[in-house]
Amino acid sequence: MLSRYISKSVGQVSTVAKRYSSIISVHRDTTEDNQNIPFEFNSENLKRAQEIIAKYPPQYKKGACMPLLDLGQRQLGFTSISVMNYVAKMLDMPPMRVYEVATFYTMYNRKPMGKYNLQVCTTTPCQLCGSDGIMKAVRDHLQIKPGQTTPDKLFTLQEVECLGACVNAPMIAINDDYYEDLTPEATVDLLKQLQAGKELTKIGPVLNKRESCEPFSGPKVLLGKEPTDIRKFTRADL
Repeated sequence: MLSRYISKSVGQVSTVAKRYSSIISVHRDTTEDNQNIPFEFNSENLKRAQEIIAKYPPQYKKGACMPLLDLGQRQLGFTSISVMNYVAKMLDMPPMRVYEVATFYTMYNRKPMGKYNLQVCTTTPCQLCGSDGIMKAVRDHLQIKPGQTTPDKLFTLQEVECLGACVNAPMIAINDDYYEDLTPEATVDLLKQLQAGKELTKIGPVLNKRESCEPFSGPKVLLGKEPTDIRKFTRADL
């Protein structure tokens, strides 16, 4: 998309590229997301919500806004305007305060999502390790762009900032689980498994033998079975 800007002082026209984000900051009523669609927690989530609210002093129960929004999103599949209004009423908050939270944090999805939310990290560490290839592999295989959902409602693709697994870059998050040390081929294999109805049983590093974030050559520290007795290395009066 190109945008044209006119400079009156020099009478010139310049054309610059304009980038758009897939994040929705302003609500627009749709058939799937409007205030006329009722929402309330089911019995299980209502119990969870009450347990969450009980952690806060009564005058500060608005502190439960974020976990309750997350709970509503997990029940419905996305954070609709009805979810936000319901949470606002439950916490005795002005709806606008809840809207501000839901549109600020990218963890809240403001439109219907696919069954699997694919979050491809493209921040510097992942990019240096090949995240551009991971993104291309996902886009080519699913034929969607960031912010789009596949026609079968199985996958939604998002390009995100650092997910905190830099040492295992490149990586993607699929719903709540991380898949790391990826190649484009391994990424496509994960997608094919999900398309075939299979559940991914192994999370974390996919291709390498390491179990967590230890070096490729193996763990270097904390190799003993018993934790170090710190009293052997510090003064007794400390």
